[in-house]
Amino acid sequence: MTDFYVSLFISNLSNVNSHLSPTFENIPTKIVPTTPIEDVVSLVSRTGRDLQRYNNTGYRQVVGCVPYRYKKHESGEIEVLLISAQKKGKGMLLPKGGWEIDETMEEAALRETIEEAGVTGQLEESLGKWQYKSNRHSMIHDSYMFPLLVSEQFERWPEADIRQRKWVCLSEAMELCQNSWMREALEAFINRKCQSNQ
Repeated sequence: MTDFYVSLFISNLSNVNSHLSPTFENIPTKIVPTTPIEDVVSLVSRTGRDLQRYNNTGYRQVVGCVPYRYKKHESGEIEVLLISAQKKGKGMLLPKGGWEIDETMEEAALRETIEEAGVTGQLEESLGKWQYKSNRHSMIHDSYMFPLLVSEQFERWPEADIRQRKWVCLSEAMELCQNSWMREALEAFINRKCQSNQ
């Protein structure tokens, strides 16, 4: 019996299409300009710890940047970009986050800086490794920090709704930076820049 209905439907398919066609033509449509996939993806932060890297002793692997630029109209004065912590009142930080298993250390540092601070540029040689204990998770982290000479600052970035960013001089960055290990990374950055200027 089912075969009969199938064959009946198929034999009348052209009639069904001609009957429905005017209905489909009357459905209102709106042409929406397409957004390049790169723009959509770049506005989404990675979340979760499924791809997170840990070393042999279980320390979470973290990477970040010291984003900097040369101040306009000044003779070589450097400014550093700091971001606010996610929780209000927790001070200013350098952008950093988890190094994941599907990316190189350098790729992770750039990704985290784009996500948290909304800037990109030329990544330089690592400043070194610092260990710190997370207040939130009571877990030890290995953190690798890179200088980043900023070439582009985005108006929209993934964490724009939850973070503020601020360009400051080096001395102010040392005062505002919340974490002692980040201040040490800033000192390493300052020492390197002083040596390169000699």
